Amino acid sequence: MRIVETDKITTLVERLCIDANCIIGNDILESFSKCASCEKSALGREILQTLSSNAQIARTEMSPICQDTGMTVVFVTMGQEVRIEGGFLEDAINEGVRRGYEKGYLRKSVVKDPFERVNTKDNTPAVVHYEIVPGNQFHITVAPKGFGSENMSRLKMLKPSQGLDGVKDFVLETIFEAGANPCPPIIVGIGVGGTMEKCAYLSKKALLRPVGTTNPDNALDTIEKELLEKINKLGIGPAGFGGSTTALAVNLLTYPTHIAGLPVSVNIGCHATRHAEGEL
Repeated sequence: MRIVETDKITTLVERLCIDANCIIGNDILESFSKCASCEKSALGREILQTLSSNAQIARTEMSPICQDTGMTVVFVTMGQEVRIEGGFLEDAINEGVRRGYEKGYLRKSVVKDPFERVNTKDNTPAVVHYEIVPGNQFHITVAPKGFGSENMSRLKMLKPSQGLDGVKDFVLETIFEAGANPCPPIIVGIGVGGTMEKCAYLSKKALLRPVGTTNPDNALDTIEKELLEKINKLGIGPAGFGGSTTALAVNLLTYPTHIAGLPVSVNIGCHATRHAEGEL
């Protein structure tokens, strides 16, 4: 049995909140450069270069990449041989969010009640997803999610007869209707299968896969490449001003499902698709 102290969890989450909001991943930065070299629109190339410059300034000055510092989504992967000591795990995570958003001068965007709309003033509570795995690892990913992109995400319960073509049509329809709202070039996370909530979770988790990596399932990789090509032919372009770079990546995760259903969720990540990860 391995013991992990809650004060260390709080300290880690505090740092990850700041890092995620101020440091765009190298995979995305490299994608900006690659896409700029082949972007057909002159304005589109200029926007990609501006996004890259903005990211470099944010990283150097440790300033937020975007004014919308998001609702904090936390993915916890914990081995079943780990025991948490010093307090309640979720309290430790939320304390880390509270400290990180205060220390990093990050905008507090969470309201306590969806109807009364009173700000909690510390960006808590976070949305926390847990995955229990064999062994004694303890891994956390913090993924702040801005609502310019989150509001454009969709879920639909398709009929099994609609099949793969129905999934593709739904994805393309979602991206087309989103237009410039999610701050393209976007990353498209797709979850298919499971139940309503499972496919939504998969679509958000899919956003964490590094840009430029291939799906380990060859069939899914083919679907991703086809959808990425079709999305970039929609002409939305960087910042919605037109061009051939509407999306940087399409990431697809699937799960077994019921004989009577075909759940599909599309979670859109903005050009930054922020996340940072660490282990204890």
